[in-house]
Amino acid sequence: MEKFPTALWVVAGALTDGQGRWLMHRRPLHKQHGGLWEFPGGKVEDTEIPSVSLIRELHEELGIQIDPADLEPCCFAQEAPIHGSRQIVILLYIIRNWQGVAQALEGGEVGWFTPEEVSGLTKPPLDIELAKSLFEKVSG
Repeated sequence: MEKFPTALWVVAGALTDGQGRWLMHRRPLHKQHGGLWEFPGGKVEDTEIPSVSLIRELHEELGIQIDPADLEPCCFAQEAPIHGSRQIVILLYIIRNWQGVAQALEGGEVGWFTPEEVSGLTKPPLDIELAKSLFEKVSG
């Protein structure tokens, strides 16, 4: 049986303001997918579980504090496997409560958007899938 490299696990947060808007982060231009909008988050470190990783990433990127009990698993998206490379799998969590004001601490910008506006933003392919799954779940 052929062996494939392990997946690269990534976590992302779908923060909602309770008024039907969702926070999106625009990636800094010098990074991969620079200038595109995404759900904020990052890579899961080898020593972390996804929820701990997301709390850490959102604190570093947005300057907010999140209680683990406020993470609601939502959906995931994954790249098609490419021979010889790690497949990216993104786990998306809905977040309705946090402490602090979300701001782009690592460059780029943040904004609050309705689902229709999020759909119109230019996003990386996996964030397109995540947005579609998220909005189907919360509207259904």
